[in-house]
Amino acid sequence: MQQYILALSCAIVASVVAEDTMTSIEGAITVVSKPDDCEKQVVAGDMVSMHYTGTIDASSPVGEAGKEFDSSRGRGTPFDFQIGMGQVIKGWDQGVMGMCIGEKRDLVIPAALGYGDSGAGDDIPGGATLHFEVECMGISEGKEPENLFKTIDADESGDLTGEEVNAWFKKEQGMDMPAELMEKEDKDGDGIIQWEEFSGPKGPAKDEL
Repeated sequence: MQQYILALSCAIVASVVAEDTMTSIEGAITVVSKPDDCEKQVVAGDMVSMHYTGTIDASSPVGEAGKEFDSSRGRGTPFDFQIGMGQVIKGWDQGVMGMCIGEKRDLVIPAALGYGDSGAGDDIPGGATLHFEVECMGISEGKEPENLFKTIDADESGDLTGEEVNAWFKKEQGMDMPAELMEKEDKDGDGIIQWEEFSGPKGPAKDEL
């Protein structure tokens, strides 16, 4: 089954689907269990290894409440990602922060910090509130984040055309670029996404492309 919580496009798609009024899931994080000894907590930049099960939350205005759409436990393999780098949906970047190895949490993630109005695949409709049972299996020092801008910039021009972005989506996601993405990212409307406009991971400076 597709790993819905991780899509390389999350960092840029999230800027399209998220409602500006929703910025935090504070209050929607429940600590289920936590070790007595916690030598290290998850901080931004860490590599984390997580087990999870994702379902449509009972409070969701759309979708089948309680329906499971993805589970690392079903695959028998934890999911690894770098926290705080836009590699996962915003609700995960917030909800996993501060966890200890062995800690379990329940995360209730509104659409604005999940997959917004677009949804994800057939199992997560647009506007769905998600429920994740997560367990931190490991924490290690993170690596330098991916420069997604450079990856998409096939002709190395220093700007992204709609054709380049669409080609990346087709290759990595098996789908066309969301129709509203170009409008959202191309803030000055000149038909290209400049480095300064790009909201995905891109490194600290344009001269490093």
